[in-house]
Amino acid sequence: MSRLAATFAQTRAENRAALITFATVGYPSPADTKHVVSALLAGGSDVVELGIPFSDPLADGATIQHASQIALEQGTKLQMAFDLVRELRAEGVTTPLVFMGYYNPFLHYGLERVVAEAEEIGLDGFIVPDLPPEEGQEFAALATARGLDLVPLLAPTSTESRIQANVQAGSGFVYCVSLTGVTGAREQISATLPEFLGRVRKHTDLPLAVGFGVSRPEHVATIAQIAEGVVSASALINVLDETPVAQRYDVLADLVRAMRAATVRTETPVKGTTP
Repeated sequence: MSRLAATFAQTRAENRAALITFATVGYPSPADTKHVVSALLAGGSDVVELGIPFSDPLADGATIQHASQIALEQGTKLQMAFDLVRELRAEGVTTPLVFMGYYNPFLHYGLERVVAEAEEIGLDGFIVPDLPPEEGQEFAALATARGLDLVPLLAPTSTESRIQANVQAGSGFVYCVSLTGVTGAREQISATLPEFLGRVRKHTDLPLAVGFGVSRPEHVATIAQIAEGVVSASALINVLDETPVAQRYDVLADLVRAMRAATVRTETPVKGTTP
């Protein structure tokens, strides 16, 4: 059983959703990224996405675009993300770690080299927003052969055929985008989310994790009732931007801790999941 599968099995047994958090590698600086991840882990993150900076992050809003730009300006490279994972694993971190990044940096690095190094350092998988299943067969095959998950993304606008194609090609969990648009903190969760998740469940038994716009513990609490995972990203970067340096990691850990507490379900397990 992969670390991702084991994590979702554990959170299911605890009748709560998995909390998936995000850090941009190289932000606020390359030296600070490990402190950010440590704060996410201290707060109780079940999975951590490590965002790979890219010059044209088409799925991301202003917050993550800004973080990526600053990281790139400071010379952040994909190799730094591998080095970070290697260091975290050497220190005993067992939490699933996933690269969230666009296809170009992985392709430039070399797909076989990417998956070989990922397996060697203990990475758990990849989320690639701009890689459709038709064009991702090589990457998916290489990742699967190394025991790595390639997590599919779906949007509310996805047709039944696109849902089926993406979930059949993916593994680990399904990243369900909560709204039509880019990443960024929002005031409310879309009222159409339950219907969207219901459509996805018809095509897969993989856990469903909801992201985009999740910025508050109350958002987490709402999503935890209907999905197996909750993803928060931009709100966490906002903490780094808005909090004095001396307090930023404590404040970040506190926000994650509050979100983690909100993952506990008040109802029975999500319909369609395995007890």
